Amino acid sequence: MKAHVYVTLKRTVLDAQGQTVSDALRRMEYVGVTDVRQGKYFLLTLEDGMEQAKAQSEVERIAREVLTNPVIEDFTFQLEA
Repeated sequence: MKAHVYVTLKRTVLDAQGQTVSDALRRMEYVGVTDVRQGKYFLLTLEDGMEQAKAQSEVERIAREVLTNPVIEDFTFQLEA
């Protein structure tokens, strides 16, 4: 089983890199993009046979305690069989 974990800055935190990309897209005349937020991506490979509920619990704990700074970052994740 694989866990795809996405970490981004909270909306209340200035995302300078995202803003730079957004400004560049606008200057290059790309249309339709209203906001850019940058972040981090982690791919975790979990033990074979791990129950879905246990995997979800462990990934959430890892993301909260290790992969993010909860003061300035949020996370989402998806499990893939």
